[in-house]
Amino acid sequence: MTSVSPDARRIWHGVRLPLAVVLLLVLTGTLLVLFQGEQTTGALEPGSYEPGGSRALVTLLEREGVEIITVRTAAEADDVAGKATVLITQPSYVPKRTFTELRRIASDVVLVQPSAGTVDEVLPGVRVTGELETETRAPDCQAKDPVAAGSATMGGLKYSATQPRALECYGGSYLEVPGPQGTVTVLGAPAPLTNEWLADEGNAALAMRLLGKHDRLVWYLPTPADPFLENEKKPLSELIPAGWSYAALQAGVAVVLLALWRSRRLGPVVTEPIPVVVRAAEATEGRARLYRKAKAAAHAGETLREAARARLRPLLGLTRDAEPAALVESVAARTGGMPAEIGALLYGDPPADDAALVRLADGLDVVEREVERS
Repeated sequence: MTSVSPDARRIWHGVRLPLAVVLLLVLTGTLLVLFQGEQTTGALEPGSYEPGGSRALVTLLEREGVEIITVRTAAEADDVAGKATVLITQPSYVPKRTFTELRRIASDVVLVQPSAGTVDEVLPGVRVTGELETETRAPDCQAKDPVAAGSATMGGLKYSATQPRALECYGGSYLEVPGPQGTVTVLGAPAPLTNEWLADEGNAALAMRLLGKHDRLVWYLPTPADPFLENEKKPLSELIPAGWSYAALQAGVAVVLLALWRSRRLGPVVTEPIPVVVRAAEATEGRARLYRKAKAAAHAGETLREAARARLRPLLGLTRDAEPAALVESVAARTGGMPAEIGALLYGDPPADDAALVRLADGLDVVEREVERS
């Protein structure tokens, strides 16, 4: 007899091709990771090649000899910001005292899309006046860097300032605020600094002039996880205006009064007379009439037998799944009847007419009574 079970050789011939494909894929992925090196992702990340990243701008700045230092906490920024340009990508996560210190020690500061609350807190006299669509815009101002760069992709938030020497460009999406130590530049949108838009219009020229003025550039990427922010957190009660507290109190009182007004008031139980008295046997009689009208004597007989068997089993100590022979023998032993007659009564042929159905019902009734009495 020849064995048809696969041996090791047959198994190897069957799996070697899929195994080779899997190994090739794993090897290719490993080589790609090794050759590409570590990559970062995220908006304005200096090492990100994504459209929203800034790897292209970082490469241009490094070619011009600018040393770029990436920091992510306020403590790191304070240590290296001296005599450097500081780019803050998320000004909302920078506390006021940190910004004040950076502005004091840094040569220039560039803020990317600070919110209305941020400029109110860290730049007195500057406010957000609206939003602009991000598109190609002319400088329309006298600021040196925008004039030299020409048209650029600008938009986002629109700013204005009350300081007499502040310069608004690109429809208000670029703002220069001079200070005692250096200039604070506010950008309404990050587009000119990103890989996606850097090669368009004068974006590269504008970004290079803004961030390449000094030998060092501190690329500050604030995050909510900065330990320095733990001391700046405020409880929710301090963030809610006083007027809202009074409004919430009034609303709570109104809700309580409304609940008291609309709540259900329980009184004594009220009896209600039943309009119609229905006999308990009416459903049974109605079902019998339906069987009679349909001439379903056989179905009615099986229904009666099943009901009788269900009542007899617990009386005889039998389970629901007891065999018919066991039920017949138990009934015959209890009543003294003949097993053949008991079997014909409980499991016999269906009744052919109403008269046979009546005889079947009487016989089942007699058997049940005898079992109960014995």
